[in-house]
Amino acid sequence: MHLCRPLARRTVLVGAGLFAGGTLLGGCSTSEPQRDDLTARAEAAQADLFRRVPAARAIAESSPGYLIFPSVTQGAFILGAQYGNGVLFKDRRPAGFYNITGGSFGLQAGAQNFSQAYFFTTPEALRTFERTRGLELGAGVDFAVADLGASGQISTSTLQKPVIVFVWGQEGLFAGVNLAGQKITERPSG
Repeated sequence: MHLCRPLARRTVLVGAGLFAGGTLLGGCSTSEPQRDDLTARAEAAQADLFRRVPAARAIAESSPGYLIFPSVTQGAFILGAQYGNGVLFKDRRPAGFYNITGGSFGLQAGAQNFSQAYFFTTPEALRTFERTRGLELGAGVDFAVADLGASGQISTSTLQKPVIVFVWGQEGLFAGVNLAGQKITERPSG
């Protein structure tokens, strides 16, 4: 019984440290070489998404803007945290840099990396995102995780949402990806 208390305390401290570290890093500015590297990785992730899900290309072409996170890292043991950096594209060109953080609590364990894309399908959705300098999923944001049918096409109910989210390329051992509670914030330049 005494072994469980130090383990639980250590778990809480590690989880809190991961979340706090991700939050602090989110406020850091990005230098020009970092922005160039992140843009190249986001463009490669976008090409990978279009190869895996051809219907995503059509959504990108009709969307006024989209945000690509080439690598989001998630880890948890009871307490969970995730962190990643991404690029907002407008007219297929970089228009801003953002980070994503999130925390969770519950029966969970593991670690994984994955890529995420957020397509703003209406000008209003993009304007709101830019005006608020980010968003928090699960806090009144009307979004849909892309639901692919057997034919590889995206369901029509998904296409009706102002924000469509794709998650792909999961690597590691973790049960699922929880989008609720994710917070996306703009990274300062320079």
